[in-house]
Amino acid sequence: MPDHNGCCRSVRTWRYHLGMQIYNTLERAVVPFVPNDPERVTVYLCGPTVQSEPHLGHGRSAVAFDVLWRYLEWIGYSVVFVRNVTDVDDKIILRANESGQTTAEVASAAFDAFTRGYDKLGNWRPTLEPRATENIDEMIAMIEKLIDRGVAYESDGDVYFSVRSFEGYGKLSRHDLDDLRTGDRVEPGAQKHDALDFALWKAAKPGEPQWESPWGAGRPGWHIECSAMAVRYLGDGFDIHGGGTDLIFPHHENEIAQSEAASGTTFARYWMHNGMLNLLGEKMSKSTGHFITLLESLEEWDPMAVRLFYLRTHYRKPLDFSRSALDDAESSLGRLRAFRRRTSPALGPKAEVGVLEEFRAHMDNDLDVAGALSVIFEAVRAANAKLDAGEDADDLVAAVNETLAVLGLDIDDRTVDDVDISDLAADLGVPASSVDGLVAARNTARDDRDFELADAIRDGLAALHITIEDTADGTRWHRD
Repeated sequence: MPDHNGCCRSVRTWRYHLGMQIYNTLERAVVPFVPNDPERVTVYLCGPTVQSEPHLGHGRSAVAFDVLWRYLEWIGYSVVFVRNVTDVDDKIILRANESGQTTAEVASAAFDAFTRGYDKLGNWRPTLEPRATENIDEMIAMIEKLIDRGVAYESDGDVYFSVRSFEGYGKLSRHDLDDLRTGDRVEPGAQKHDALDFALWKAAKPGEPQWESPWGAGRPGWHIECSAMAVRYLGDGFDIHGGGTDLIFPHHENEIAQSEAASGTTFARYWMHNGMLNLLGEKMSKSTGHFITLLESLEEWDPMAVRLFYLRTHYRKPLDFSRSALDDAESSLGRLRAFRRRTSPALGPKAEVGVLEEFRAHMDNDLDVAGALSVIFEAVRAANAKLDAGEDADDLVAAVNETLAVLGLDIDDRTVDDVDISDLAADLGVPASSVDGLVAARNTARDDRDFELADAIRDGLAALHITIEDTADGTRWHRD
């Protein structure tokens, strides 16, 4: 799979930075995106809590920010992309107790499932993917600083952040402190000075993972994890902090409060949030059991169709799951793959500039991927019309290929490494070890006018859902 080393990136770079605009949740407006460094963008994405395998909604968030990363690279930036892993948490501890496993075993298995799912979707792997348990010292250091500054306090081995001590609390979520109530997504705690205060450090309980600290053995609270890791790997005032809209309050609000109280400066300059994926009108959630797993979905539908399903709806809007929508995305993907089979996958400088400029205009508008897709499909239609008329369409083909790469849509036919053709080859008496070998044997049989064998090879591959097509450029095959 592609990773952060950029092995599969577009050859084009646009040194035109100031046209991009994004919706900044902090300002509740679409604003020009101007990074701290004119050549480099820093991004922190709240990653998964690895208590079980991912659901379809996790894939949506990962794809949305993968497209952000790819687009930033395409227009000329170098991107440092950090996505954390929460591998110590109340939910992980509960799952471990229920299953008889250690928390490390639960977290490792779930992390592997997330990685498999994200890889299948074609996402680039993060530049850095730090785990909470690897950054405990940084969390303790930040908590000590908050205590020293009088905005946090220790109570019977727990440490709490004093919400009312931070004047800007509520600026992201637009919550009024006087309107917040205990029970309204506010953490309980018998030893708090105020019901709104939230835990930075939790005293050790029997059977839970724990680390030594100045306040005794315990473990970090959830919110401090992201603050400590973001600052450690990107520094204060990094460019973009991302996550789902369900994290705006309390998680991201609390991140801002504790981070800016500790540093005295801006924590993150832009806040981007993707909309939730809904099932029967309700947000997918592991805690309620109301979800469809990502890995099951990627078995039922082509992974690129799932990716296309995500991309058809603007990243900030809610997205409703339906089988018909995924089936339709798979049909549209089939059109793109049919186009690829009659053209070339190459990128190059001949790309039609008009297509690229229209694509860019949509993407600069807060990542309007749906609009960008309409440009791509129109270019496909125009290229097909030219090809049907016997005209050269290389400029349009190159533009389609380049823009699809920016969106991470891999339309090359799926590999068939998992298809066992050994029995078919043995039955036909053909010494072939791969599909390409059988296709070559079929072409040889045709050249020798052994049409019976040629047809048998074609029909045998068709039974394995592999279609052979003879074109002016030679024989091609694809998996149905």
